[in-house]
Amino acid sequence: MNNFLNTLRYRNEPLFYFGLLCLLTALVLVPVARASQLQVTGTNAWDKPIKFALSIGVFCWTMGWFCWYLQMPGQVTLYNWATIILLAFELLYITYQAGRGQQSHFNRSTPLYSVLYTGMAFAATAVALHTAYMGILFCSRSFPQLPDYYLLSIRSSIFLFVIFAFEGALMGGTNAHTIGGPDGGSGLPFLNWSRKFGDARIAHFVGMHALQVLPLLAYYLLKDIRLTLLAGVVYTAIAILILAQALNRMPLVR
Repeated sequence: MNNFLNTLRYRNEPLFYFGLLCLLTALVLVPVARASQLQVTGTNAWDKPIKFALSIGVFCWTMGWFCWYLQMPGQVTLYNWATIILLAFELLYITYQAGRGQQSHFNRSTPLYSVLYTGMAFAATAVALHTAYMGILFCSRSFPQLPDYYLLSIRSSIFLFVIFAFEGALMGGTNAHTIGGPDGGSGLPFLNWSRKFGDARIAHFVGMHALQVLPLLAYYLLKDIRLTLLAGVVYTAIAILILAQALNRMPLVR
């Protein structure tokens, strides 16, 4: 583990430390959530900032690891600081609203909240688009030092991440993540995915975390370009089926 952390810090110091800060934030908020009775839409108010801090931390470490392969310091530095500034704003606002017992997402109850929610949407969109550009750089360059199956997994996982990141527009367009019922209510522990109605967050989560799942599978288990391609197709199909199930107002788990 120490070797991994030291290598990651060497590969991309800004994303390493920002990711570490996010993961430590999640760790600090866990006892706060256990001690707090504060709720938003029927769930613990601190669950959302914990989930976002974990997700952002893992994302930053993953892209920090991948971007080192590009050997393009100028492009990577720009990506690093754009990602850090935009995602820091998003996480800070989510955490601030949780502490006040207010929604961060879909909250247009005041002009200020509407502007800040729009700002979060802009931040998420900008990071997704910039990540797509990094994916294009991966596709336009050769990497003779990388196994072909591993390179394929990086390229495909980046674009799956981007596609399902933009699935967030589906939730933004309806101003809700639950399909067929109101947000809140009975849900899976911590994740809070609805057990009564469709929930667009599930496909969003599964698709975006292809960024970690596919490269790990390819590098440590599959070690074959055809198997890696098949894994990518199957993974994509699963994410699409989960989204279709949500759009049909059906929960993943009742």
